[in-house]
Amino acid sequence: MSDQPPPNPIAAGTRIGHVHLKVADLDRALGFYCGVLGFQLMQRLGDQAAFISAGGYHHHIGLNTWESKGGHPPPPGTTGLFHTAILYPSRAALADALYRLLQAGIQLDGASDHGVSEALYLHDPDHNGVELYRDRPEAEWPRKPDGTLSMFTHRLDLDDLLRQREG
Repeated sequence: MSDQPPPNPIAAGTRIGHVHLKVADLDRALGFYCGVLGFQLMQRLGDQAAFISAGGYHHHIGLNTWESKGGHPPPPGTTGLFHTAILYPSRAALADALYRLLQAGIQLDGASDHGVSEALYLHDPDHNGVELYRDRPEAEWPRKPDGTLSMFTHRLDLDDLLRQREG
């Protein structure tokens, strides 16, 4: 693979709009995503699907049981989604997410400072990987002398993060 950009790169404003997750139990998934993380239920289709968002958007996350009702997570060694990354607008908002997880007794799999971002790693009730993170301002991103990114993985100080929580 070349280090050169493709001749016709994708438009810079392109974003990932939403993710759709297969879950075994819709109520259990809503309990986590709405009850713990605080997403808002926008629409529900019985026990088959639900669409949830932050801030009233039509949906950031779709949850469905169409192929997975009562199912089990895929075994290790199979392909699939590694994690869904949920971007928080500020360090204080990420701190609030950490507080919500602690209050709900949800264990983290990890917490990392990547230089460009700070991230919390965990699994939802269906064992889907979840990353909760906030980006640092681009001017603070670590860079090599040639201007390319110099990301790293260091331990994130959770006590310091919690001190940033507003309210």
